[in-house]
Amino acid sequence: MKVVVMGAGYAGMYAANRLAKKVKGAEITVINPRPEFVERVRLHQQLAGTAAVATPLTSMLRDGITARVATVDRIGDGRVRLDDGTSLDFDHAFLAVGSTVVPMPGTIPVGTWEGAERARAALAALPAGSTVTVIGGGATGIETAAEVAEARPDLLVRLVGSSVAGVFSRRAHRRVRAGLERLEVDIVDDGVTEVADRAVRLRSGPALASDLTLWAIVADVPDLAARSGLRVDAGGRAVVDEHLRSVSDGRIFAVGDCAAVPGARFACALAVPQAAHAVDTLVRLTDGRTPEAYSPRYVARAVTLGRKDAVGQFTRPDDTLRRGYVTGRTAVVIKEMASRGGKYGARTGTGG
Repeated sequence: MKVVVMGAGYAGMYAANRLAKKVKGAEITVINPRPEFVERVRLHQQLAGTAAVATPLTSMLRDGITARVATVDRIGDGRVRLDDGTSLDFDHAFLAVGSTVVPMPGTIPVGTWEGAERARAALAALPAGSTVTVIGGGATGIETAAEVAEARPDLLVRLVGSSVAGVFSRRAHRRVRAGLERLEVDIVDDGVTEVADRAVRLRSGPALASDLTLWAIVADVPDLAARSGLRVDAGGRAVVDEHLRSVSDGRIFAVGDCAAVPGARFACALAVPQAAHAVDTLVRLTDGRTPEAYSPRYVARAVTLGRKDAVGQFTRPDDTLRRGYVTGRTAVVIKEMASRGGKYGARTGTGG
């Protein structure tokens, strides 16, 4: 059996390693634009200079898996075509190219490796007293602003979002904002219409000076599925059936952020379970057994507020909020264990 995995993030790495573990003799190739696995949930640490988040693919993949550094141009008809003109045939494929960022002009995106590296260099060059503006009131924006503020207390850090920490319950919401304020992050609840001439113009009208503006909104996916003629939703994500197979080509599984799974949001916590389910579905089909339908199940949502504080909000399986939440060192430990667990699972193909 020839299997091609496109993307070496959490979903792709997990799928490849679980396949190697469960399907003996499978010929597995992982294709990724970079020779490293990047812990995207830690990119805010990378840009702030508080952690290194890239690990060579060769140390993440099980023996026998081939890693190929390349960009996929198109997929279809049992073949993956690469941008260098070569191609690979497959019996089954896993589309796991994740999500990407389309930043507002004048900003640096922090949700990709390349953007985080640009931001890290720009941040390091800023003199004391400079102003850094982070745009995005979700987890990426909150963690970026907090990490920068803690690592560079000599800077003025501002977080701008239409509803900063709005995805948390009332009490947890207050606690997140209190943690940001403790780090002296200036919170601005507003939208942004333009970034130009070292200034951020707000939807309400005024312009705020900014020496470095970071875009922390992750809301897009690569166009590989659409470019390949696979059916996609309005956001460009590959439409899948209840078993995570492309509705256009049953040989192709789509998992992680690039898959249009009903009830799923962008999250590493969902990428791994989806990859596990897709691999197990392939195993069942290969063995002549009936596959089971996939359903996303949530446990919590959490944000770190620097290295010493965090807030974890418990959720019901359908992602609606529970009243309970944890904070401080307890939340830090839980979030760190989850982050380490994500990488461990990706490397071993276990759990999920």
